[in-house]
Amino acid sequence: MSFTSVEYWLQRKWLLAAILALLVPLLSLLYFFSKLNQPMPISNENIVFEVEPGSSLTRVANELEAQGLIDSPWILTLYARFQGNASSIQSGEYELSAGITPAGFLNEMVTGNTLQYRVTLVEGWTLEQAVNELWSNANIRRALNSSAVDSVAEQLELDYGSAEGLFYPDTYFFTKGATDSDILRRANQRLKEVLAEAWDRRLGALPYNDAYEALIMASIIEKESAVGSERGHIAGVFVRRLEQGMRLQSDPTVIYGMGENYDGDIRRADLLEETAYNTYRINGLPPTPIAMAGVDSINASLNPLPSEYLYFVARGDGSHYFSSSLEEHNAAVSRFQLQQQTPSQ
Repeated sequence: MSFTSVEYWLQRKWLLAAILALLVPLLSLLYFFSKLNQPMPISNENIVFEVEPGSSLTRVANELEAQGLIDSPWILTLYARFQGNASSIQSGEYELSAGITPAGFLNEMVTGNTLQYRVTLVEGWTLEQAVNELWSNANIRRALNSSAVDSVAEQLELDYGSAEGLFYPDTYFFTKGATDSDILRRANQRLKEVLAEAWDRRLGALPYNDAYEALIMASIIEKESAVGSERGHIAGVFVRRLEQGMRLQSDPTVIYGMGENYDGDIRRADLLEETAYNTYRINGLPPTPIAMAGVDSINASLNPLPSEYLYFVARGDGSHYFSSSLEEHNAAVSRFQLQQQTPSQ
């Protein structure tokens, strides 16, 4: 073999070696990123994957492999270290749906896009009903040791001695492991915001010393009627009664004061019994709200509709008949309430 032939052969060998030197890392890189961006084997049914508190990415990657979701855990951990976020993953539950990739899931863990649950506190609920709803949710941890209004107020360090009505009825989203007190604190803060805004927009002079008294009134309005269009008139009746020194005579306040003794009926003896909440027997407002009030009832309490109405009675269909005089009211009671054998307003 001539020198020229040897030189040519060596040049080809070096060229081949150079090509291989470039090709091998390129193919490795392609394999690396193909694994990162290959959808996990998830069918149409989503998978809930939990990252335990304190878990390292290596532990998470190994668990993903154990569940058959990835086959090269080292690729995920190496990629995360290269990105500089291997130690930035957040604990919690993650919902994995069809099409998600290991790289995509890493981003979910780094941003903390955890699975959200929801719980709804309903307008007109008492504190006991709200707490029982939280306690019945398997994804909410119980931190409160009692649902009593004074105990909850103390545990949450609220501004008043009773926690009744101090939470805004709404739907709240949370992650697994949130506590009942976490959610109630959020509901209390939301109520403060809504009430403060409504108080700032209130209609002129009203017979309330502060926003808390307006909230008490709102809770009574909330329990009196579920018909939104009536709330302004109900508020007007109660505000005029306060201004004229008349008692509110609201059945829901009587029921609240009866507590567990209420069996679905209000008897004459109940109306005559003196309790802090019996507005047939006390002057002015009861000492605390009687339920959670929604924004419509809060706004109604602070913006009552003008009229001459001083009385109202239930029609039996969820709505009420409003009257300006006692004579008209008594006639309405005979027409609606006595026919149904239910207590009158």
